[in-house]
Formats: sequence, structure tokens, C-alpha cells
Amino acid sequence: MKLGSLKEGGRDGTLIVVSRDLTRAVRATGIADTLQRALEDWSNIAPRLNALSERLNAGEADGAFDVDPIALAAPLPRAYEFVDGSAYLPHVERVRRARGAEVPESFYTDPLMYQAVSAGFYGPRDPVRVPSEEYGIDLEAELVVVTDDVPMAVTPEQAAGHIQLVGLVNDVSLRGLIPGELAKGFGFLQSKPRSALSPVFVTPDELGDAWRDSKVHLPMLTHINGKWFGAPEAGVDMQFNFAQLVAHAARTRPLSAGAIVGSGTIANEDTTLGASCFAEQRTVETLRDGKPSTPFMRFGDMVRIEMLDANGNSIFGAIEQRIERHDS
Repeated sequence: MKLGSLKEGGRDGTLIVVSRDLTRAVRATGIADTLQRALEDWSNIAPRLNALSERLNAGEADGAFDVDPIALAAPLPRAYEFVDGSAYLPHVERVRRARGAEVPESFYTDPLMYQAVSAGFYGPRDPVRVPSEEYGIDLEAELVVVTDDVPMAVTPEQAAGHIQLVGLVNDVSLRGLIPGELAKGFGFLQSKPRSALSPVFVTPDELGDAWRDSKVHLPMLTHINGKWFGAPEAGVDMQFNFAQLVAHAARTRPLSAGAIVGSGTIANEDTTLGASCFAEQRTVETLRDGKPSTPFMRFGDMVRIEMLDANGNSIFGAIEQRIERHDS
């Protein structure tokens, strides 16, 4: 099934079930008011949501309506936790090389991960607002999974059973601020503003054979201002799968229902498949030409991030955002 949230009913939105073709939806009235509430009692609520999804897809759901992407909030407008990994080795190598840093040896056995902003997410059509272009505005096209309650110290095999939903994220980065923050030795803060989530999250079974080994085996398609930017394969070059990432996050603490765990920027060794962020594209150019030729994003630029199934149908809907100046 596919689940989303409307921009109504408060900060956590109103839960809706969305049709497989993303054109119709129905409120989950009487089942769960919000997606967060559903995840907190997932074993009981998920079967009822699934039954509603079957009625909706059969054209038999009372109260169904046409989906308006502008009316959609992020599926989880806010979450108790968002931890973002960096599971794609080519991305880690290139971006670190760009700032003169080495890949730590521990990365090959232990994932990189940081605590990201979870107090609020942009909806899939909301603009990204940044105070200055000088901050080095970048996108990062990633996959995320959402868990139910995950006990502390689970194994990857156990963690796989706690992955309930899959979606997309535009993990916005301000590249000009990152080196100074990391030099302090205390991690990201100002360089990682709010991110945007896809119109819907889906249960892994919606992905069919593309979901295996706790990975999504499909390309991540990104366009900038209507032009193709990249389509790297998400199932290739992923050093740690989602079960391993969830287990890593829960090593010394439990994860609350509704925890979001990110893959990190999707990247392949094969650079002909393009990039999922400007930092990587600029690094490829520097290694090839001696200097970058692609600027970071500017006000007015448009980002579109999407994943299509084998038949060319959008799975999660598209994140489509305009970069705008934030005026205080």
C-alpha cells in the first residue's frame, strides 16, 4: 500500500491511503489520524489500512478524491528521529576527496551516520528556502526507510523485520558551511537544514522484486531545471543495506516507531549514470578537468527526484521543488 499525509489536521497532517497509480486517495478516518499513530500500533493498524487500500484500488472506497500534489505534506511531516547514513562508497570517496579528507578504514565495516533534522520536513512541492546562495546549495537524492519500534542491539536480520515503509528524500545540504562545521569535530548543524520527503511512502511489497536484500534495485532519477542530471542504480555499490543501517542506528539505543533511516546520496562507480548531488558532480569534473564547471544551485532552480518501476510508473511520486531565498 501507499500512504501519504494532507496538509490539514495539525502539525502531523492527516493520514491518507493513496492508490497505486497515485491519482486517488482516501482519508484513513476511523483507522488512524496520522501516519505516526499508525506506526505506533503497526501490527494492528496496517491490516486495516491495507484493506482500505484494496478497496481504493478497486474503485470501491467511500470518500475517495483526486490527489492534489500541492495539498500533500510530507508523509511524516515531523518525526521523532531521522538518522542519515552514507552507504554508497563512491559518493563517500569522491566527496571526501573534494575536501582533502580520506575515507576512514572503519567505513568498510561500520557505516557513517549522523543525526539529521526531524522536527519538520518539506512537503514534496514545498520550496526549499535558504538565506544565501553563498552557502553552496545542494540536493542529495536518497532513499529512506521507516521503522516501527526497534529494540536496542538488534541484529541486521532482526532489523529487516522492523522496516515497514520505503520512500525518497531530498536531503538538502549547504556545502559552503560543511567544511567549517566538520573542522570543529562535532558534526553537522547549520549545514544541514530541513529535507523534503516524497509524496508517499510505500510498503516494501509495493516494490515487488525490486526490494531484495534490504535494498531497492532501481535507478534514482534526478532532473535539474528539466534536464537529466543522473540515474544511478540504488541497488549497486551500496556498502551497507538498510537492515545493516537500522541495526547500526539501534546499536546502543532503541528506535521509536516512525524513525526514518536514510541511505545517503545514491552513487555508482559508473559515472556515466550521472550524479545525485552537485558535490559529487563537481568532484568528477575536478578529477577529469582539474576544476569543477557545474555551479551549486541558485534561487529559481528546480529539482525533481523520482523513482520509476520497470514499467515506467512513478512509485513514490516526485519530489519537485524550487530553490528560493529565505527573507527574514
